[in-house]
Amino acid sequence: MADRLIIFDCDGVLVDSEPLAAEAYERVYRKHGMDGVGADIIAQCIGMKQADILVRIQELTGHRFPDHAHDDIWAETKRLFTEKLVETEGLRHFLDRLGTERCVASSSSIERINHSLEITGLLAFFGDAIFSSSMVKRGKPAPDIFLYAAERMGADPSRCAVIEDSPLGVEGAVAAGMTAIGYTGGGHTYAGHGEKLMSRGAVVACATWNAVRDELTARGFLGR
Repeated sequence: MADRLIIFDCDGVLVDSEPLAAEAYERVYRKHGMDGVGADIIAQCIGMKQADILVRIQELTGHRFPDHAHDDIWAETKRLFTEKLVETEGLRHFLDRLGTERCVASSSSIERINHSLEITGLLAFFGDAIFSSSMVKRGKPAPDIFLYAAERMGADPSRCAVIEDSPLGVEGAVAAGMTAIGYTGGGHTYAGHGEKLMSRGAVVACATWNAVRDELTARGFLGR
């Protein structure tokens, strides 16, 4: 059983993917004759799995994405990721020094998570310890993915720290009985981002990985 476990969200935490993902959605919706799905709309969907994103976009814009074209979203996202995706600044140094057990718990598909980590060279840091909301019944903000990850890793939820950039992810981590640390170092951050994460239950919001390390150390998740 893992004494302590650090759970990382993927998009916007490990990889700086959210601006690229928003661009992909905008392009694909436009391709199918639906304008107005810009970054402001996608910003309201961060942390959701794709099925929930499509529902939310329809609620916000009235655009119903055609069922037969769902694969277009990943195809465009994958193309942009392959061309432009990078890890968040300072992450590799953080992971190089991380001795604690770790895993990934993301709303994205396993294919997207693996592709993101592979092209950024981060896959070796996590091995098979990668979990997707497709593996559980409910996506974030439900706690299912975090509880599933903890169970698979043999960790007590109370000994888990979750690094999250989305309010929905923070809510899910808190609902799972875990310590949620907000991360605001991605390219999609905005004024009031940290405050919003803390309003949902994050114990702190950090803009750098050095700050994350300091907080994890102070809270007993990392050795000094």
